Amino acid sequence: MQTRTLNIALPVDLVKKVDAQAKREYRNRSGLIREALRVYLDDNEKWDMIFKTGKKYGEKMGIKSEEDVNRIVHEYRHGK
Repeated sequence: MQTRTLNIALPVDLVKKVDAQAKREYRNRSGLIREALRVYLDDNEKWDMIFKTGKKYGEKMGIKSEEDVNRIVHEYRHGK
């Protein structure tokens, strides 16, 4: 794995939390931050895919606004 060094500024209280968590997991600060960033980016990628898929199907169903969604949910819940 090719790496690049980054310099970032973090609040002291956040660094203390990072260090404490890294110690509990028997890893170093860089490893913990690298994993946290990977998980964050993976989660965002998954949510982006979910929203993109929802938009695609919403457009197919003629849903144009949040009010349309609320109306459909209301009708479904009340058996209409």
